[in-house]
Amino acid sequence: MTKTITVLPGDGIGPEVTGSAVRVLGSVLDKSRNKIRFVEKKIGGAAIDAYGTPLPQDTIDQCKQCDAILLGAVGGPKWNQQSMKLRPEQGLLGIRKTMGLFANLRPVKAFQALIHSSPIKRSFVENVDLVIVRELTGGLYFGRPSERRGTNKEQVVDTLAYSQFEIERVVEKAFQLAMKRRKKLTSIDKANVLESSRMWREVVNETAKCYPEVEVYHQLVDSMAMQLITNPAQFDVLVTENMFGDILSDEASVITGSLGMMPSASLRSDKVGLYEPAHGSAPDIAGQGKANPLATILSAALLLRYSLDMEQEAARIEEAVRDVLNQGYRTCDLQTGQQDEKVLNTEEMTDRVINEINKATIA
Repeated sequence: MTKTITVLPGDGIGPEVTGSAVRVLGSVLDKSRNKIRFVEKKIGGAAIDAYGTPLPQDTIDQCKQCDAILLGAVGGPKWNQQSMKLRPEQGLLGIRKTMGLFANLRPVKAFQALIHSSPIKRSFVENVDLVIVRELTGGLYFGRPSERRGTNKEQVVDTLAYSQFEIERVVEKAFQLAMKRRKKLTSIDKANVLESSRMWREVVNETAKCYPEVEVYHQLVDSMAMQLITNPAQFDVLVTENMFGDILSDEASVITGSLGMMPSASLRSDKVGLYEPAHGSAPDIAGQGKANPLATILSAALLLRYSLDMEQEAARIEEAVRDVLNQGYRTCDLQTGQQDEKVLNTEEMTDRVINEINKATIA
């Protein structure tokens, strides 16, 4: 049976890193009975240039009929003067909302070969293995449109809105994930200040009754920001609302040493998901072969795991990335100047990962 993956390269380094991930997927599936068809469409700034909108209907239609979506990155200074409705980022927000992708998963796991790249003490990060579950389609980013008030427009209002249902479904997803891991869930909010956070905490406590095996902890977001750096190994599954998750997941990237190592998955209730690296479009290095493809390659592994139920193939990709790093190969963002490091460009790093996958297949 043929599965369809919609590829949305986007802007900046997006085409480079999605190209790498597609090559890796092709390699790992070469001897598989599962056949995959890739269909490429435009989003973000590239779509604005081609169609005058960051999210063309043609892209939406293709995404609605595929099994999974692989996305690169959107945005760049070229489109900074656009109105908010025409900014590239609206394409990303729009496809998440249109597809109902309400739960964003960001695994944070320390690779032993890269621990020295993290600015955090080795003893703090070497046993880190956590997942941040971020609500993705509600909160400030999707509230009533921002407005400026007052005679001279000297006041601004943004709206943080959540329904109970929106909270329930992402919290349920986090509990399900915790059951498959170490059965420990930390819910992050600002319940001492925000009414939305008080509802969030109520929903977590109610849902916890259905999962008696899961240890549940509540953490205020400001305290969480500190503990994520000073003692990250204590955490297993973290669940939080949209903006808090956006900030904390980027903070967590220092644990891995680079945003270039951070994959992500955006899921809904069925198996359809959108997979993308956590980093941005990095237009300053686009087209120079400097982009680190590993976050997108690891995102492709998540695609196989969560959307296509191909756990063995997903693990093969992750093992190949680990082995390449253990051999001392680095992209420039991971370079620390150590003697045994061998710095590669985007294509060369992709070749190394594919080589490891092929070796494992032959073995």
